[in-house]
Amino acid sequence: MERAELARELFRVAYRRGDFQLRSGHRSHEYVDKYQFEAVPQLLQALGQELARLLPAETEVLAGMELGGIPLAVATAFASGLPCVFVRKEPKPYGTRRQTEGTDVTGRRVVLLEDVVTTGGQALAAVEVLRREGADVRAVLCVVDRQQGAAERLRALGIPFRALFTLAELKSYADLTSEESGRES
Repeated sequence: MERAELARELFRVAYRRGDFQLRSGHRSHEYVDKYQFEAVPQLLQALGQELARLLPAETEVLAGMELGGIPLAVATAFASGLPCVFVRKEPKPYGTRRQTEGTDVTGRRVVLLEDVVTTGGQALAAVEVLRREGADVRAVLCVVDRQQGAAERLRALGIPFRALFTLAELKSYADLTSEESGRES
């Protein structure tokens, strides 16, 4: 899937207008519903392929934060052949009682995959967990950056950050589609 087609499809499937409270606590009239784009196999596969292209060459392990980062980590693992680790928001009080599940990250170069980021709070929390487990976190990659401080916060801590798309880019691709279909009438 070409980049423009991927952006338009992502926008079509996941973009919503209304009144939403974001994880960051901010309110927004725009929302990118990650569960909608992660539930479409062809779209998830294309996103995994695009994320795999952004991985630093030295990446050894992919990490995904529950819940939205896990499908992205798995899709990117299929595209790249790299193993995954899944980061829980809190350790479970039973079983292994670990906060990370899957591949061991001790001493390994890890890239965290995120779905939609606003301020980066959840990504920073996951990076902290991974570092406590001994990971060398090399970057954070996301599908959509809402451009509300995440990139700056991560980079201030020395963590490279890249997004497949910004929210503004998604909207511009959608506007181009509207303009093109308007010309065809």
